[in-house]
Amino acid sequence: MALARPILIVDDDRALRETLAEQLRAEGEFEPYEAEDLAAADVALAGGAARFDAVLLDVALPDGDGRDYTRRIRGQGVKVPIIMLTGHDTEADTIKGLDSGANDYIVKPFRLGELLARLRRHLAIFDNSDDAVFSIGPYTFRPAAKLLLEGARNRKIRLTEKEAAILKFLYRADGKPVARQVLLNEVWGYNAAVTTHTLETHIYRLRQKVEPDPANARLLVTESGGYKLNATWVPAPAA
Repeated sequence: MALARPILIVDDDRALRETLAEQLRAEGEFEPYEAEDLAAADVALAGGAARFDAVLLDVALPDGDGRDYTRRIRGQGVKVPIIMLTGHDTEADTIKGLDSGANDYIVKPFRLGELLARLRRHLAIFDNSDDAVFSIGPYTFRPAAKLLLEGARNRKIRLTEKEAAILKFLYRADGKPVARQVLLNEVWGYNAAVTTHTLETHIYRLRQKVEPDPANARLLVTESGGYKLNATWVPAPAA
């Protein structure tokens, strides 16, 4: 099963917010977080929105306009998909929302199936775009380019498609161990011809590329019958 993707819901309508969160969680593929206003959204997004894969944002909030907020956080470097939820349904409102930097604009009341379809589509587009950039240890990881950049040493590390997929899935686990079979199914699919030995071989080769000392792994760690990624670990500066 894929790991649940963290989604931030920003809406001052408590009943709607809680219902939407419950419905998203029931799908099994999302882990919703709630914010009642823009101030709460700022707290949740502190740190560059790394923990959220998308934002569902109301336009009319008690402490500001969601469109102005979108424009501001885009300027601060937030790249994840933003879908606006609003009761304003004129063409001018839609254009203003999209011009602010939102990826989509959905009018209330909306059907959950339509929202889910649009959310999944924008997540898929983002995952394969150059905007999907993650920090892993001393590296900047660009999944779409299958590339790790180590700025301190001006070094580029080319990854295979499977290596990039392994890193991306482990990154989304947010430091939690992922069982070998789960990782195998996610990266290779349910292919009976592929065994855990295949995964172990790819992990070995990946460690040769990314670990300062492959024999003493610090980034890509074996744990609890699987692997976890210590994305926040950074090697000590050379003496």
